[in-house]
Amino acid sequence: MPMRTTLQLKKIPLHTRILLGLILGAIFGGIFSVPRTTVIIISQPKVDQAQIRHDGKKQRTVVKDWHEFIVINATTGEQLARFSAMEQSKILSYARTSASFTEGSPAVRVINAIVNGHAELEVTFQNVLSIEKPSTIATTIKPIGTLFVRLLTFIAIPLVLASLTVGAASLKDIKKIGRIGGKTLLYYCMTIVFAITIGLLAANLVKPGTRLSPDARERLSTEYQEEISKKIHEKESVNLIDTIINIVPTNPIRALANGDMLAIVFFAITLGITLTMVSEARAAPVISFFSGLSDAMIALVELVMKLAPYGVFALIAGVVADFGFDILQTLAWYAGTVVVALFVHQFFVLGSIVRVFSRISPFKFFKAMQDPMLIAFTTSSSAATLPVNMETCEKKLGVPKEITSFVLPLGATINMDGTALYQSVAAIFIAQVYGIDVGVSGQLTILLTSLLASIGTAPVPGVGIIMLVIVLRSVGIPEEGVALILGIDRFLDMCRTVPNITGDAVVSTIIARSEGMLQPASE
Repeated sequence: MPMRTTLQLKKIPLHTRILLGLILGAIFGGIFSVPRTTVIIISQPKVDQAQIRHDGKKQRTVVKDWHEFIVINATTGEQLARFSAMEQSKILSYARTSASFTEGSPAVRVINAIVNGHAELEVTFQNVLSIEKPSTIATTIKPIGTLFVRLLTFIAIPLVLASLTVGAASLKDIKKIGRIGGKTLLYYCMTIVFAITIGLLAANLVKPGTRLSPDARERLSTEYQEEISKKIHEKESVNLIDTIINIVPTNPIRALANGDMLAIVFFAITLGITLTMVSEARAAPVISFFSGLSDAMIALVELVMKLAPYGVFALIAGVVADFGFDILQTLAWYAGTVVVALFVHQFFVLGSIVRVFSRISPFKFFKAMQDPMLIAFTTSSSAATLPVNMETCEKKLGVPKEITSFVLPLGATINMDGTALYQSVAAIFIAQVYGIDVGVSGQLTILLTSLLASIGTAPVPGVGIIMLVIVLRSVGIPEEGVALILGIDRFLDMCRTVPNITGDAVVSTIIARSEGMLQPASE
């Protein structure tokens, strides 16, 4: 019987199993969600002051359903912060960012709370080291999903280096490389501009910022203000000249170690081109080595993808359990505007482009792209999705390896349709909340800055928030407004990664068609 069940599972298409894992993971996460009225206080018994931060016995106390939660300076007795019931996220944010926790060990007093299962009128905890969110089985299994993402990510760097080197060397013509590179950049810029335009139109038509109540604005600003204040200083500006200069690595080995994708792309293309300039006898062993490495990485992708349904289940369960749906209700208009705009760009704009320029049926294209789209949604990472995207374009869309090995790694680095669209909607939303009128010139500035910022965005989860600060700064919108949308960013990060990788695949089919190299796609 188990043998028959295993065979039946193997007959189910991979994308169906991934989708099933996604749905079941969301349900599982919803059932075993993190309680919103519970925190865990990590404290240390009273010892000599010099030993407070040493690794000693620590107490974990579960506190829930408090009436008041007060943080006190342990030395002076001064009240530092006071929180009421249902303010778990504010407490956690304060504990992560406040100097009273990062530089000392304050006291915490809870009034009318359930402490370790017992009702207490008032309890004071001394030498509090940290305050944590409680875990559930859904958040406990999240490392399984993290392991799946890491497996895909660790494949991406050697795959990009090997396949791009072989791809550039196989073209055997510097003019051809320049022609393909120029067309690739042109089409990537075109799809990004389309995405930003759709985002601006959607934000101006729906006006989600005018639909956020003053109470919700105040709550969101307070809740995430301290957390976002650190991110504001992480990136000062976007500089096109610096971006171009940084493409050339001073140390390619360091670029490989740090995962600097644009520098890796430059190094691989340069190596591939120079291999065409040496004798065939000397170049052949090097090309053969990188070709074998590329094939090995693709074979490894196929092995890792067998874990995809389980990794997706664990990732989504953890996100839903930790994230919850409360913030979705508060920011429903904003989230809805972003999601609808992403949907329009994904299926109507990119679908039309692939029909007109690649002459591929949009239905056939999106059917072939099911696996990469689902992986992109669950991992929120273009880099992690790159190996799957390359395999899909080669085996299901008929794009030859020499095109995918050049176009897709470049796209994973500089082509961020979904991220650029999200930044444009977010900028207008925050401006509307603050009552700032962003005129035509301001929106053109947003378009240009979002285009440049998307080129400089690393293909990893969460970095879009930092780039958004740059966009807001370019038109004088208060950067602190990012705190309004930080709570929902994880969900929208998942959504916007899908058009990011889809745009890469679309352009790869266009380049292959324009070069007369697009092969009949497999069914």
